[in-house]
Amino acid sequence: MAMDYKDYYQVLGVEKSASADEIKKAYRKLAMEVHPDRNPGDAAAEDRFKEINEAYQVLSDKDKRAHYDQLGSAYSNWQQGGGRGGFDWNQWNYGQPGGQPGGMRVEFEGDLSDLFGGGGFSDFFSQIFGGMGGRGGMEEILRGRRPTSGQTRTAAQPRQYESEMVIGLHEAYLGSTRQVRIGDRHFDVKIPKGAKTGTKLRLSGAGPAGPDGKPGDVYLVMKVSLDPRFDRKDDNLYTEVFVDVPTAVLGGKVSVPTLSGSVTLTIPAGTQTGQTFRLKSKGMPKLKANHQHGDLYATVQVDIPKKLTAKQRELYEQLAKQTK
Repeated sequence: MAMDYKDYYQVLGVEKSASADEIKKAYRKLAMEVHPDRNPGDAAAEDRFKEINEAYQVLSDKDKRAHYDQLGSAYSNWQQGGGRGGFDWNQWNYGQPGGQPGGMRVEFEGDLSDLFGGGGFSDFFSQIFGGMGGRGGMEEILRGRRPTSGQTRTAAQPRQYESEMVIGLHEAYLGSTRQVRIGDRHFDVKIPKGAKTGTKLRLSGAGPAGPDGKPGDVYLVMKVSLDPRFDRKDDNLYTEVFVDVPTAVLGGKVSVPTLSGSVTLTIPAGTQTGQTFRLKSKGMPKLKANHQHGDLYATVQVDIPKKLTAKQRELYEQLAKQTK
């Protein structure tokens, strides 16, 4: 297969030794710069946003990053050896030789094109990590759960399996239904409003059959992907809003993004950088009480202009003289 290697570290502008926090910080900064909300109608910015999201999807996941790093070393060795015969991409399919242990596949079907804020996935990602082309299903491998410390599993107990399901923050906010295929069986899975990373959904009898012929249960473990606009802590959301100097000094109205659409916030005169405003009930719905919501905290960042027109400079100089 003729395909180019994608350097995800280069995409995010970080070293291969970068920590998880450094990777997250680089992603947030780049994603905010090219987010479609800030660049409406800009196809180049949209493509860049997709590329950044894809890189973060891999490098923020410990297992996927380890697999990708192994692939990178193998690809580099192949290049140094002259690159003859074509690189064998097939052996690097996630879950195949060179990847994770084999097992029954679970596919999450349906349209995942907006999972990461509108970002689709490249052929490279689809080939290495599986399933993002065609139907849009993300393939994973069912992993058997081992008994926890102090527990043993008897032959009479069906084996339990787990598979990670990545969902977007907006999907966790609204709730949704995904179709899941395990082997030749299909299941409709309802993702509850307020789902968090670690939330588990049980599919009774959906797993492979054990020694006694009875199928085991499958637990889908939610992983809520990072949204470049928001940080989430429990049911509260945190975001930043950028205001110009006149609005910060004189007060005025600013637009604040929320997961249900932008709202207008009135800020008082003399608002400082770092000042935080609480928007009640604009956070995430509570998992077991959907009629209740957390709050949204908007922190102001005063946008200092880097370039001034001659007239603007003149006015600022006049202001500077009056304040001395």
